[in-house]
Amino acid sequence: MNQPATRRTLLATGAATLAVCCVGCGDDGDSSSAATTSPSDGSAPASASADSGDGQALGSVSEIPEGGGKVFTEEKVVVTQPKKGEYKAFSAVCTHQGCTLNKVADGTVDCPCHGSKFRISDGSVAHGPATEALAAKEIMVHGNTVHLA
Repeated sequence: MNQPATRRTLLATGAATLAVCCVGCGDDGDSSSAATTSPSDGSAPASASADSGDGQALGSVSEIPEGGGKVFTEEKVVVTQPKKGEYKAFSAVCTHQGCTLNKVADGTVDCPCHGSKFRISDGSVAHGPATEALAAKEIMVHGNTVHLA
């Protein structure tokens, strides 16, 4: 004979389901900028190791305009330069519905699907429908090349 579910049973089942979903999402909850900044003297940042072979090379710093950025579609990373010599990197996957961001203009990284815009300085939402910031990515600048950390 089946008995109706109690409120406690429903709450416990819902909490367990939520816990499983959160563990599988891979978001550590830190949307702060973890990107590495290059010193103005062109040397490697303190967090970079002395080995210049670290990480996948994305491109030249000359490809990242001051006050703008570049989307590296294949790697699904956007690298920005909010201020001269300051480089930031974020996931190029829109937090709204997972479209790949395609453009950096007027201080934002833009999504072609539904119009979300994210600030180049910290990946925060400048215009919805997205409500969550872009995930920060770590980068290193070795000489004139930007590398994923």
